[in-house]
Amino acid sequence: MALTGRAALVAALGSLPVGILAPSWTGMLAVNVPLSLAILCDYALAAPVRTLQFTRSGDTSVRLGDTATVQLTVTNPSRRRFRAHLRDAWPPSSWSSEAEQVASRHVFTVPAGERRRLATLLRPSRRGDRQADRVSVRSFGPLGLAARQGYHRVPWTVRVLPPFTSRKHLPSRLARLRELDGRTSVLTRGEGTEFDSLRAYVPGDDTRSIDWRATARQSAVAVRTWRPERDRHILVVLDTGRTSAGRVGDVPRLDAAMDATLLLTALATRAGDRVNLLAYDRRVRAQVQGRTARGDVLPALVGALATLEPELVETDAHGLATAAMANAPLGSLIVLLTSLEAAPVEEGLLPMLPRLIQRHTVLLAAVADPHVDTMARARGTADAAYEAAAGTQTQLQRRRTADLLRRHGVTVVDAGPNELAPALADAYLALKAAGRL
Repeated sequence: MALTGRAALVAALGSLPVGILAPSWTGMLAVNVPLSLAILCDYALAAPVRTLQFTRSGDTSVRLGDTATVQLTVTNPSRRRFRAHLRDAWPPSSWSSEAEQVASRHVFTVPAGERRRLATLLRPSRRGDRQADRVSVRSFGPLGLAARQGYHRVPWTVRVLPPFTSRKHLPSRLARLRELDGRTSVLTRGEGTEFDSLRAYVPGDDTRSIDWRATARQSAVAVRTWRPERDRHILVVLDTGRTSAGRVGDVPRLDAAMDATLLLTALATRAGDRVNLLAYDRRVRAQVQGRTARGDVLPALVGALATLEPELVETDAHGLATAAMANAPLGSLIVLLTSLEAAPVEEGLLPMLPRLIQRHTVLLAAVADPHVDTMARARGTADAAYEAAAGTQTQLQRRRTADLLRRHGVTVVDAGPNELAPALADAYLALKAAGRL
């Protein structure tokens, strides 16, 4: 049983004149006995909570930052009118702020034998699965003095997917891809590795593209045109170790790497390439492979990335490279989304690079912290000078590591969290244009 504020107010109003005019046990009993009987009657007339029936429906997935609607249907099988306060409990991360949590509280009435549908709006602040907690119900009597209360378990899961904010860059990169593929009026000739067609020679064409046999069969000089190869294999390797948990601004490094992965996947599948995913730190955390249909790859990757979280362990760079080679067919493009820290690169990755480069094309992408550049430019106070020295040292270390990787034949992309996705897409297109894919 739960007493309401109305019961407390009635008790206070009844006790006040008794205390002033006739302060005695008789006066107190004259007020409290009728009130107690009224409370018991009100409790008895309240609709039972245990017999209530609940079902859920609504969204099962939502992009981070968007709103999901989960509907709860309440059925009252009893013969009494159901007057209720209900709280549909979810984890705190199901909303972006405390003010939004009021969406989980409902006040409603259900006549006997009828049902009502309640909508709870969720706006999650983190990726992953958000599971509904218990539904707490308080059933009030007709006088509003007392209430029955209880709870029910009504399971439901909403999967919060990566936001894919970089999709705004996709149209411009697709336009560039169409230029490389020769599907627009702005044609890029002489690039790629697959023969496309013959056309008449125009001044400025590469003489190495002249087809002398075709030229001998006709009166005009003919040149070959090329287009990028299709059906190439791309393996995206996500480092989920300690460094991926660091935040750059408001974005975790892992989330920035995921966003770049999604843009690259959307672009590569449009180009006819096959994209696989491997998330690794000291063991495989997520894997997507064997997807061939264009419309099937991106949803599979989004689903795998949704529940992926950084692990607070040091990444085994040697094991990461070994796992990449084991999962990539010969001649693949291996995209390593990891850090540019000198120690793991020099101790774990560099010894494996000769074998990687011999069998595959390797592209390494890392999330840079723009605050480091701000620190390097700091001037004035002693603290600012200290920050400037630290920022400059970090910059030099990253540049040396990147230069070391480039000397070994690795394409390196080092950009801020908002620039990483378009920069990685541009690097992929550059490899296409150079005929390396």
